Amino acid sequence: MDITIFEVIVVFLSGLTAGVINIMAGGGSTITLGVLIFLGMDASVANGTNRIGLMVESTSGVLAFRSEKYSAFGESFKLSLFTLPGAILGALSAVRISNELFQQILGVVMILILLSLFIPVKKGHPEQAVVSDRKKLMIYPAMFLIGFYGGFVQVGIGFILMGALRHLLGLDLIRVNMHKVFIVFIYTIPILFIFGLTGNIDWFCAIFLAGGYAVGAWWSAKISIVRGEKVVRLVLGIAILIIATNLLLG
Repeated sequence: MDITIFEVIVVFLSGLTAGVINIMAGGGSTITLGVLIFLGMDASVANGTNRIGLMVESTSGVLAFRSEKYSAFGESFKLSLFTLPGAILGALSAVRISNELFQQILGVVMILILLSLFIPVKKGHPEQAVVSDRKKLMIYPAMFLIGFYGGFVQVGIGFILMGALRHLLGLDLIRVNMHKVFIVFIYTIPILFIFGLTGNIDWFCAIFLAGGYAVGAWWSAKISIVRGEKVVRLVLGIAILIIATNLLLG
């Protein structure tokens, strides 16, 4: 895909924005996928290209959390292993469906993400909750399903992972995000091979997208943003609405 200097800057900034949003919560891929598709990229190629940025973002996030003395690689890796079969199946499904069908699915997912942005959530850092052993066991089938969704479309996976880790394991917000970035890092590895081998990655765009993701993820993991959250939600919501409408109607 031919791309101008202005479009390179737009791709980089979309990655930076997504990196910030993804580490804090989720849904950043709505921006990057939308931008790549608007620039003329096929939906399946945009999906694959975005994975390069997500790999770099998650690596940056893992390193940032580790530098702040937040890491539990053994536990994170154990959780990650259960996502791998689902992620592989999801990625294989994503590269086999038609471009038009994927765009329609992506549009519906974006609308759901848009609605979730305006559901009230508790502020602050909750203490670790007490959950039963039976409930904790549910995390493993949940990880498989999360892996499939992540491999297929990825958009909004941060929200889903945060919900599973918080409610099934009772973790505090910091540790939820710590595990989240590591899990995404691990299951993205086989996904990249699948999209790469099937020719669904634009490597030139991926470089600039990944650069933006890395900067945004590092900054977001280091700094907790409180002010301006409502504005971020509003702008993100408007952008998602425009992108989703175009995907569903165009």
